[in-house]
Amino acid sequence: MKVGLHLNLGQHLTMTPQLQQAIRLLQLSTLELQQEVQEALDSNPLLELDDGSEGSSQDNKANAADSVETNDAAGEALDLDRRDELPDELPVDTAWDDIYVGSATAAGGENMDEDGDPIEARNAPAESLQDHLRWQLNLTPFSDLDRMIADAIIDGLDPRGYLTVSLDELAETARHWRQEEAEEDEILAVLHRVQQFDPPGVASRDLRECLLIQLGQRDPETPGLADAQRLLRDHVDKLAAGDLAGLMRAMRLTESGIQRVMALIRELKPHPGEGWGGGDNDKALIPDVVVRRLNGRWRVELNPEAAPRLRVNSGYAAMLRRADSSRDNNFIREHLQEARWLIKSLQSRHETLLKVASCIVEHQRGFLEEGAEAMKPLILRDVADEVGLHESTISRVTTQKYLHTPRGLFELKYFFSSHVGTSTGGEASSTAIRAMIRKLVGQENPRKPLSDNKIADLLQAQGIEVARRTIAKYRESLNIPSSSDRKRLL
Repeated sequence: MKVGLHLNLGQHLTMTPQLQQAIRLLQLSTLELQQEVQEALDSNPLLELDDGSEGSSQDNKANAADSVETNDAAGEALDLDRRDELPDELPVDTAWDDIYVGSATAAGGENMDEDGDPIEARNAPAESLQDHLRWQLNLTPFSDLDRMIADAIIDGLDPRGYLTVSLDELAETARHWRQEEAEEDEILAVLHRVQQFDPPGVASRDLRECLLIQLGQRDPETPGLADAQRLLRDHVDKLAAGDLAGLMRAMRLTESGIQRVMALIRELKPHPGEGWGGGDNDKALIPDVVVRRLNGRWRVELNPEAAPRLRVNSGYAAMLRRADSSRDNNFIREHLQEARWLIKSLQSRHETLLKVASCIVEHQRGFLEEGAEAMKPLILRDVADEVGLHESTISRVTTQKYLHTPRGLFELKYFFSSHVGTSTGGEASSTAIRAMIRKLVGQENPRKPLSDNKIADLLQAQGIEVARRTIAKYRESLNIPSSSDRKRLL
């Protein structure tokens, strides 16, 4: 192998650490951003939270421009798809309101709730189903062995509230921990006592038992209660098949009678464990952007609770005026630059988010005013072309970012959807078509449910050309049964 020197020319993209930081902050969710900012506050002494105690004139100026209307420019946002570098210097005493255009938060009391308790108390984990059951267990008189069995039953519940361990496994647990034999009758007695805990139906072994337990806790004078219990005990197979006619014959009930029984069963909860804390879906969603109607115009604002307010500590920064090369001075200079870059990156994130949200609201005014049926088709490229950013940047901005509207809380990605052609040459959003399908099904004659072909014909009469298989796909995505199943489940 011959050793030599070779000269090659080439091009490659190099991202500065500052640009990488800006991109990373852009794609973080609100909770992740708050954690990132807190870590920066803990590690950088030159960063501090802006509590509004200084710079009152600057706060007044920020309050005057705390919102952006959809027909106004949202400000120049940093284009993360270019290698334009951020400014080299920022004023030492820069406050958050000097560079951040958004809603101003109230000064003071940011770390306390309305009762004067630390804000961490509001963020404490929600009580889990097991915690709630053990609290009731501690209030119920049990022997030591029965209490151990009840605790094993609670441990054996799944997130739905159903018992996942068998009686033999419970007996083996008692034998292992207490060195005592537990008879099956004793285990069943403990199980029945736990099944009387709140929520009703908890610790059931199947759906039938769960519903029967809930019916057993109803008022005995409830109309149709005895028939509902008899249906679940003896004819649950016909109920699962939706055989309404077979139920009427087997139970010798009229149509009104079976409808009363079915209405009573529909009031029950098939999954008693739902709604309790301890799962991954219990995280609170914090809106990043708020849209409201004011004086006939839609206004888009950043949520002040989701936008960290930071500034440079002027006391530490003033120590750099000594202009020496001591180790302490170098330490302050390095952390001052890091603080400035973080503030600038946060500013870029908020300006870009506000610009994209304003563009989405401008396109989806119909949804805000009329509902999902007026949703317009929108793709990432449409917004990217309008705000002058790359599609990948728009994707980062809209991921795990939420918009609070008068119609509810929605992820920004909810407003993007594919389109279907219309007879007039226009386009209809797939989200709007789903809303129309839901509305048509909700207004149908219960005795004559609409078939997919009929729904397609009704939409075509409105100028929307959708194939039957597309209607079926949208209907299934909405968890709407077929017309035959809807008729049988009446």
